[in-house]
Amino acid sequence: MSITFQKRQKELKRQEKQRAKAERREQRKAAKRAEEAQRTSTNPSSDTEQQPQSDDKQPPDSGQTIP
Repeated sequence: MSITFQKRQKELKRQEKQRAKAERREQRKAAKRAEEAQRTSTNPSSDTEQQPQSDDKQPPDSGQTIP
């Protein structure tokens, strides 16, 4: 085999590995996003329950004037 052919094969193999690595990285990112979305979708009731409590709190003297 010629050296040029070997170099070409080596380069193709390197590019294939790089593509495979990028695919695995994207799959991990997608899995992580799905896991986070699932986590947030299971906990919104506790988040929404806490928000109105903090919104309903008003200072006790909001209607009174201080002399």
